[in-house]
Amino acid sequence: MNFTPYLEHIILNNQELELFVPDPKEVHDAYTLQAIEFPFWAQVWPSARALATFILDHPVYLENKKVLELGAGLGLPSLIAARWATSVICSDHIQTAIEFAALSAKYHQLKNVHTGIIDWNHLPPYLETDVVLLSDVNYDPAAFERQQDIILSFLQKNVTVLLSTPQRIQARLFLLPLMNYCRYNEEFHIKQDDKEVIISVMVLEM
Repeated sequence: MNFTPYLEHIILNNQELELFVPDPKEVHDAYTLQAIEFPFWAQVWPSARALATFILDHPVYLENKKVLELGAGLGLPSLIAARWATSVICSDHIQTAIEFAALSAKYHQLKNVHTGIIDWNHLPPYLETDVVLLSDVNYDPAAFERQQDIILSFLQKNVTVLLSTPQRIQARLFLLPLMNYCRYNEEFHIKQDDKEVIISVMVLEM
């Protein structure tokens, strides 16, 4: 592990959860020295908080299900989903992110959480899941078409997709081809750095 892990305390629905995050100064220094790409994975984003809160409010979507989180970063939604899911695969394409997620799962003694490297562009053919978790994955317009195709392929297999996204302009372009599959949409107001970020959490199903 390249960075010192610290426990961060997060409050969701008046419940406290701890998960490991990397030392912010060490991450900043590594990025400044161009030793790493911009570390999107290294903090808990509002979309992850919103999706985790949604799961707490609506555990029915996860009960006794096999769950896969793609682009999980530090894995907050996966940690919450593990309370009800049969199994959870918490995945990202960045090794260090997965190491932190695995550390949090071990800390909470979550035997049903498994971590691994999965790249959107090279999804393994053996993936079997009932539910896919996605939080703020639609930040790069160049990747939209590929991501939309992957989501549609899951939907065609009768997989439920729980998607959280900030309400930014480019998010509308990403969501447009998926709106026919939206069965439920809930809005969350998440505070970050003294600002309020509005997040949409959507349930997509065939």
